[in-house]
Amino acid sequence: MLRQLHSLPGLIAALFAIVLTVTGAILSLDPALERVSTVLPASGQISVADLAGKLAVSYPGAEQIVRSPSGTLIVYFTEHDQVGIDRVDPRTGQAIGPYQPSAFSRWVKNLHRSLLLDTLGRAVAGITALLMIVLTISGAMLLAARMGGWRHILQPVRGSLSQRLHIKFARVAITGLLLSALTGAYLSATTFELISEGLEAEPELPFDVAEGIPAAIHTLSVLNATDLNDLRELVYPYPGDPAGLYSLTTDQGAGYIDQVSGEWLSYQAHDATHAVYEFIYMLHTGEGLWWLGLILGLSALAVPVMAVTGSIIWWKRYSSKPKITANSSAHSADSVILVGSESNTTWGFAQTLHNSLVQAGQRVHTAPMNQLASNYRSAKQLFILTATYGDGDAPASASQFMQRLDKISTKPELATAILGFGDRQYPQFCGFAQAVEAAFTDKGWAQLLPLDTINRQSPQEFSRWGNALGKALGIELTLLHIPVQPQTTTLELVDRADYGVAVQAPTAVLRFKALTNNGNTSLLKRVFKSNGLPYFEAGDLVGIVPPGSQVPRFYSLASASKDNSLEICVRQHRGGICSNFLYTLAIGGTIEAFIQLNPNFRPAAGKAPVVLIGAGTGIGPLVGFIRHNTAHRPMYLYWGGRSPESDFLYEPELKSYLKDQRLSELNAAFSRTSERAYVQDKIALDAEKLRQLIESDAQFLVCGGREMANSVVAALNAIAAPLGVDVTTLKAQGRYLEDVY
Repeated sequence: MLRQLHSLPGLIAALFAIVLTVTGAILSLDPALERVSTVLPASGQISVADLAGKLAVSYPGAEQIVRSPSGTLIVYFTEHDQVGIDRVDPRTGQAIGPYQPSAFSRWVKNLHRSLLLDTLGRAVAGITALLMIVLTISGAMLLAARMGGWRHILQPVRGSLSQRLHIKFARVAITGLLLSALTGAYLSATTFELISEGLEAEPELPFDVAEGIPAAIHTLSVLNATDLNDLRELVYPYPGDPAGLYSLTTDQGAGYIDQVSGEWLSYQAHDATHAVYEFIYMLHTGEGLWWLGLILGLSALAVPVMAVTGSIIWWKRYSSKPKITANSSAHSADSVILVGSESNTTWGFAQTLHNSLVQAGQRVHTAPMNQLASNYRSAKQLFILTATYGDGDAPASASQFMQRLDKISTKPELATAILGFGDRQYPQFCGFAQAVEAAFTDKGWAQLLPLDTINRQSPQEFSRWGNALGKALGIELTLLHIPVQPQTTTLELVDRADYGVAVQAPTAVLRFKALTNNGNTSLLKRVFKSNGLPYFEAGDLVGIVPPGSQVPRFYSLASASKDNSLEICVRQHRGGICSNFLYTLAIGGTIEAFIQLNPNFRPAAGKAPVVLIGAGTGIGPLVGFIRHNTAHRPMYLYWGGRSPESDFLYEPELKSYLKDQRLSELNAAFSRTSERAYVQDKIALDAEKLRQLIESDAQFLVCGGREMANSVVAALNAIAAPLGVDVTTLKAQGRYLEDVY
């Protein structure tokens, strides 16, 4: 519900919000520019009488003095029967130059206030401001949920480029946008008299004035008692009129002054409601608070970026939800599939399961988890496929599932199987799926299969689960899920280095380049991608589709596109379709590949130390991080292989990085030597040093097999225990990242 509350207003208000925020950002410059060119006397330094006395010399025909909210002093005068308007220096009363308001600023202000549509435009602007309030509040709540709670809201951002840009800009601009939206909505409400803006002081005209010769303006007591910084407007009496009065308006109120005695003849203070109105007006425009205006203007510039990225995120989510065909009714189905998804990717797996069960002759009903029914008349099994959102929370399509489940008092005659989808990078990996399993267990529901999990939407892990499910159901069930893939690029193998044959671990470092003689390469690619490679960073993933297969295999990248080559580290596995294809590929051979960005696995910006831990081919992205450490931040590598003579991957390159200080320390462990050491053993030996690095805000990046990663977690937990932290704590802080398989 919260996501819909955020998405729908965003889509509706996007265009109007962009117009209002861009024009608001332009207008925010006016108070700052005016402030730069304005002399502001210190409080109590110059009175209105002081300035008026100087103007009497410079402008004997002065008729009115106006002080803008930003401090600009403007004098209206008549000279030789010609009306003039000048900006003046408060210290001397001399002209700075003619006062010429910008026609462009007036046009932008009209566009900002009413979209150049008068009353209708003002209404649209007001509604847009209200929608912006909804957007900022719901966006803040979504951000807190995504980051795992308010206490983690400033942690490093994970996700696609659009998601990261959207969140980073929102995090910086949200306070300013909320202030602009609230004040804008208030001002709009006063325009349509939904809220009173109060009364500006309008004192009654006096009936009695003193008789005599008008006093010199610089001697008038009220003007002498009024600080220039409080002035709004002073209107002179008509020359030669013995009954004429000075009209003075200040920040506090307004009144009439006797030109003979110099005293108040009448005075009225502004009411409290109007004072509130003017304060809110100042907050919204920055007039009188130029620095706030600039802050709000910079915040406003984030809106076009967030509007574009938000639209991209919404479209990807909308277009990624597949259409379920042959979807039986809930009461006639043999099997029910309920889906919990935040970004719709889980629906693709549900569709694959749905279609496979239908092909096996079953009637299947697939629906969101929020549509859990209290009774399924014909169903024999219930499958739950769910992702986890934020800190173990329910995803969007499962937000009401637990409440619905609580209301079901009778135990149904069906068996359940729960499959959780998530990313092991997150501390609460598949946390919601675990909560669902616990709820089913508490209610005594039968279990067809124990809870299983899928890391990073792995088609291979999904297929494995499908085999287990088929056996439990007693049917032939093959779950071949083929995610929608981006367009591939043809790459040519140009270099390779082979290792590990002597220790039964045949491994190769492969370097690819884009084909340069591809006649189909577009002019756009030739201009903007001179090396023909798509954009990627070390630690991102390359999806390679081997011949004879539709399912891509993913490998971590040891290079960045700016290196002019795509580099991976591959170990040959018995029966491995893709690993055998790659390992046996000859120089000049080609592959079809695409990039999958992996921003969740790379060193965070800054100078904090980085500890890199891996084993076997997991060294690939770690070497890439070291290779690009040209700023020489402290980097420590712990890596495990079998033999220093046979499979010491990247040995020459690593030693060169030690010399040029891109790598601070290399700790290699080998299991096929007399030492028989593994990477976790090296970590345990360096316990004291690693504790110091943890206290220095070090970040840990681990790449390799799951068994190795589990051993590393155990070793680091033992090391960090005296500090009162563990790996789970480091993960929550964004300081422990894994790329494991």
